[in-house]
Amino acid sequence: MLRIVTVAGLILPLTLDTFALSTALGAAGIARHERLRMSLILTAFETGMPVIGFLAGAGLGVAVGGLANYTAAGVLAAVGVLMLWRRNDDDEDQKMRLLESARGWAVVVLGLGISVDELAIGFGVGLLRLPLLLLIVLIAMQAFLAAQLGMRLGSRVAENAREAAGRIAGVLLILAALLLVGEHIAGV
Repeated sequence: MLRIVTVAGLILPLTLDTFALSTALGAAGIARHERLRMSLILTAFETGMPVIGFLAGAGLGVAVGGLANYTAAGVLAAVGVLMLWRRNDDDEDQKMRLLESARGWAVVVLGLGISVDELAIGFGVGLLRLPLLLLIVLIAMQAFLAAQLGMRLGSRVAENAREAAGRIAGVLLILAALLLVGEHIAGV
């Protein structure tokens, strides 16, 4: 049961982060015909980066053995704190405008720049040795749905609500880290 809560605790912040990013794209006035393309791009990065992180984390998890849970909790807590840190909104808005109009390698470079937290979450998941295939399916589904919903509602959502979603995602990652430590201490 606690593993289900752990998986949900890892996926929910990704959902909120994708939703916040896509609402900003929607508020920036992304064209209706671009929504599917942007949803697929966001889904690809939301899904691909955790896989890369997972592979690195799984390898390190074997090396650190019993400390893997604590290492994963530390990584997730650090990402959560970074998400709580006030971001430069002008820089984020510029990245969004560039991503909306980007093609080819520019999409890859911008996508990598906005998906570092997903890489770190994948790293934590790899350390915990959670089921990769299940996580990839869940991450892909949530990313696509959150992107579609966010872009559709983006023009209607106030700036404060988008910032709050990012902060809530950070708090949830910190809570997931605490849950991992508690889970490890309890021997579950």
